Amino acid sequence: MKLINTGNTSGIHLPKQQYSAGIIAVILFAAMIFSPRAVFSGAEEGLLLWFQIVFPTLFPFMLISSLMLEGGGLGIIAGIFGKVLGKIFSTSQNGSFAVLCGFLCGYPMGAKVTADLIRSGRISKEEGEYLLSFCNNTSPVFIMNFIVWKTLGKRELMLPTIVILMGTPMIMSFFFRRCYKKEGKTFPQAGAAGPASSNRLDFSIFDQCMMDSFEGIVKVGGYIIFFSILIALFDIAGFGPVVFALLPTLEITNGIFRIHQAFSDLTVSYPLIVGLTTFGGFCSLAQTQCMIEGTGLSVTAYFIQKLTAAGAASLLAYLYISML
Repeated sequence: MKLINTGNTSGIHLPKQQYSAGIIAVILFAAMIFSPRAVFSGAEEGLLLWFQIVFPTLFPFMLISSLMLEGGGLGIIAGIFGKVLGKIFSTSQNGSFAVLCGFLCGYPMGAKVTADLIRSGRISKEEGEYLLSFCNNTSPVFIMNFIVWKTLGKRELMLPTIVILMGTPMIMSFFFRRCYKKEGKTFPQAGAAGPASSNRLDFSIFDQCMMDSFEGIVKVGGYIIFFSILIALFDIAGFGPVVFALLPTLEITNGIFRIHQAFSDLTVSYPLIVGLTTFGGFCSLAQTQCMIEGTGLSVTAYFIQKLTAAGAASLLAYLYISML
């Protein structure tokens, strides 16, 4: 066989993007080799966060949402809440299920349910893009337990924090829908709400849903551990203040705690915490991209929309705390 000389003496020809990613991977590998204690500490912290908080909080919702999509529960939810939520958010009845999960279950359930609805043909891609723009949010349980009680320690901030964090995405949906909904008052129903299979009791469906949920929760845990390691490496690297100012945006739980420790003035820390919670951090962004893979949804558009909502929420939080 005759070999063709392409002019590349090294024998390696990589696209620029892949080459850049390779350089970053090599730098991270070297940093991990020279800082094994930081890697272990970050991995341990991320694993404990996932195992003790994220797994028991998120996995049941992943499982039950999958069971409802496959077992006919979506039709019941759509029948109860579809019309009301459709009038408020201009979604189809099936799309209302993503709204409920996105606002009640926390990151990245809104993205996962939206992606599952698109894959099953129950909503259109256009409606999925609209749903992703506002219904992938922090859960009320996280807001109450971690932000208000554990971090801020101020019960009087409970109601305003929930109102701002839950209300801002709702308000932003009125602006975002103009980008995706061209005509009509609501998105049309794209497919049946019920399952295509028979209604008999079938544990193979439960098994499939359970394995899909395990796969999703393990991916979430992997991202949490990876970003926790990044934070630990940056902590010992001695970079400038600009880098350390960006560290809270990597992972939301760690970031909220860092902001609270760095700023004792509530007029500074509270808007920053609310803004970061609305954005979700880059770890949540990576989880979202993982969940919507193969659906055609744009993570770049989602990123811009979350930053816009974060700015609005932070402004509302500053105005409220300044008036106290």
